[in-house]
Amino acid sequence: MKVEKSCGAFVLDNDKVLVIKQKKLGNYGFPKGHMEPNETEKETSIREVKEETGVDIEIISDKRYFISYPKDENTNKEVVYFLAKLKNKDNEKNQEEEISEILWLNINDVQNIITFENMKALWIEAKNNLRR
Repeated sequence: MKVEKSCGAFVLDNDKVLVIKQKKLGNYGFPKGHMEPNETEKETSIREVKEETGVDIEIISDKRYFISYPKDENTNKEVVYFLAKLKNKDNEKNQEEEISEILWLNINDVQNIITFENMKALWIEAKNNLRR
């Protein structure tokens, strides 16, 4: 079975969290995208958040938040997320081909809008680690 790997970030701005709405399926989640050759997971996360939302981030923890699921009958999707903080959102703009909406939600409201249960559980784990 083929493995497809993506990386992204849970982006924090004080008590707000960056959430995106995917254009294709209309689902709510977090920015992420495919790794490029010779790129680290963190580099991919930073680049993909910038490409999808226009915002600059800084990874604030080495902890990896990982999910894996079948994308189709021949491909397994692996996704790694990192906690990050907002550095600059002066150029915030959704990537029109992929993202229909960018939201900054209160940290306690995020889990109410996330579409997929595995992503919701991963976010709750990350949020709980923020409090330690």
